[in-house]
Amino acid sequence: MAQRGRNPEVDWPARPDTSLALNRMGTFDWDLDSGRMHLDPTALEVLDLRPDEFTGTPAGLRSRILPAEEARLDARVAQALKDGRSHYGAYVRSRRRDGSPAWTHIQGHILRDPGGRPYRVIGILRDAAHDPGEPGAAGDQAEGRRRMTGVVERTTAILAHARTVNDVTDVLKDPEALGHLGAVSVMLGVVDGGRIHLVAEGQLGSYVPEIEYTRIDAQFPMSEAVRTMQPVYLAAREEFRGRYPLLWPYIEPLSVRSGVYLPLIAQGRVIGALGLLYQREGDFTAEERNLLMALGSGIAQSLQRAILFEQEHDLAEGLQRAMLPRRIPEVPGALIAVRYRSARMGRDIGGDWYDVIPLGEGRVGVMIGDVEGHDTDAAAVMGQLRIVLRAYIVEGHTPGTAMARASAFLRELATERFATCTYAEVDLATGMLRMVRAGHLDPVVRRGDGSCHRIQVAGGLPLGLPPREHEGSGTGYPVTSLELHPGDTLLLCTDGLIERPGADPDSGMRELMAAVHSGPVDVEELADVLCDLVGDSGGGDDMALLLLRRRGTPPARGGGPLCQRLEPGDTEAPAMARHLIRAAAAAWGAWDRADEIELAADELMTNALVHTDGGGHVSMRLTADGRIRIEVEDFSSALPRRREAGDWAVSGRGLMLVDRLSDQWGVEPRGGGKCVWCEFAVAAPAQAG
Repeated sequence: MAQRGRNPEVDWPARPDTSLALNRMGTFDWDLDSGRMHLDPTALEVLDLRPDEFTGTPAGLRSRILPAEEARLDARVAQALKDGRSHYGAYVRSRRRDGSPAWTHIQGHILRDPGGRPYRVIGILRDAAHDPGEPGAAGDQAEGRRRMTGVVERTTAILAHARTVNDVTDVLKDPEALGHLGAVSVMLGVVDGGRIHLVAEGQLGSYVPEIEYTRIDAQFPMSEAVRTMQPVYLAAREEFRGRYPLLWPYIEPLSVRSGVYLPLIAQGRVIGALGLLYQREGDFTAEERNLLMALGSGIAQSLQRAILFEQEHDLAEGLQRAMLPRRIPEVPGALIAVRYRSARMGRDIGGDWYDVIPLGEGRVGVMIGDVEGHDTDAAAVMGQLRIVLRAYIVEGHTPGTAMARASAFLRELATERFATCTYAEVDLATGMLRMVRAGHLDPVVRRGDGSCHRIQVAGGLPLGLPPREHEGSGTGYPVTSLELHPGDTLLLCTDGLIERPGADPDSGMRELMAAVHSGPVDVEELADVLCDLVGDSGGGDDMALLLLRRRGTPPARGGGPLCQRLEPGDTEAPAMARHLIRAAAAAWGAWDRADEIELAADELMTNALVHTDGGGHVSMRLTADGRIRIEVEDFSSALPRRREAGDWAVSGRGLMLVDRLSDQWGVEPRGGGKCVWCEFAVAAPAQAG
């Protein structure tokens, strides 16, 4: 299959070599562009595949190569292609038709075009358990040496991919790995201070309980190997009994006749020991000792990497947790639960965060977010962004303004990172919920009756990205308002909770909604249930979760709140707002003051539309102490002042009227804008009647 830029002298598929077939070596030919793969008859025989079972692609090998081994082989090939190498090799565990285990050795030669692009791999497969041997006793010995050498090579190759101590112990406990050495028991101990901690033992039923924790100065062979940094070889049962009387009671009932304890030395320091027990009797040859020492060296290097990897992960995870709130404050009128789960990705950590901000007067702000990336820089950016966003909110900025300023702050950091975030501000007295979203997941609300809904929150760009040109004078982060009734629960989370590798992108969200709907009522228990959804199916990403439930009893019918958007040039919105305000005032028992309330609200709305740009919001609610409160928010930071208008002046009397008509009024700076409010006392229901 000659194509432009290729070697036309290499036919497709490559011709099998008879000498290879006679030595049980099959060939394969893999076209990287089309994905086709050809296996010759000997290769099919090595893998125990019938011709009709092989699909002609690498996926056709999955019935024989174990999933973990397939992933390891794919990584080996991908690395060779990326590094520009011309060949690669690997030992992989496979299984025959009857399910019995086998080892296959794969070697590939990579063909590249003149530009260096790989387009084809030609190689051989051989059954690692059937290397060509020699006849007679010498052949048996050679076969034994080759088998042991192969086991050491394969085990070392597998351990090179171990990332945790558990990965190392899983390899050592696998009877198809070190079991080929003929050992009936395999033990691994890790030095922990002045003790040795047994972390793995293979071949159940042959475990010698000499240690779970053993002192290094104790009279045990594993302790001696660590103490002297020299291997301990035991060639007969008499040596166990004579040299280690404390161990002998455990060895005596077993069919163990010899053993070796190897110190695991990395960078000149003993980090553990490996014990191998055998049923055979007799000393170990010089070649066997060399192979065992090579095995111990490989295990020591892998174990040290795994220990350092876990230590670095714990350090990075501790750093990340230190940047999250150390405690969640108790907020009257609300039940709040948070959860955070880090991905087990070594020192790679993410930038997920949450925060709870008491705002006074029965209000609370909650946020959740995720900085792009998985490293310590992402965690550091997360800490800065959380703190600055919290500061903007505490200063009194509106949710949209706080989000816009946080985005500008992230751009000024010049980290080339972006972040997603959702911030919600809840008035627990009225249930008014105002939310702003920056490229994050939509929140979920579970009502008191158990029904669940995803809330479509108007969203802006992720934080750190430049604003759109057409956004004009607005913040770019519109605010969505709704009411959170008593018993309702607001759920905010990062995408690590719903990611499912290889599954439909919406499957994680469906699973989450079902769990929220059927989950327990208690918010702490519900948080645990949702956190457990990640389990082993998580996408390797961090996960943050925040739940807020509003406490209390539902307000009386007509208890508000009212919220109306004011747009410049829109004459219908103020008229509609006046109508609703007058009707609400009468319904709330202030029918005798309905004219005053309507007039004061009209003056505040007029000031916002005439003296500021960008319009605003008017809202009306019944406070916890039984007052009607009117609030008008705008996007101007200039504070209004009361003026004394002349007899013939056509303006300047607005705030004077508000002052005379209302029981109390004031102005609250809110970042890039302000809120002008006034309150009216409401008569008791009986008096109103």
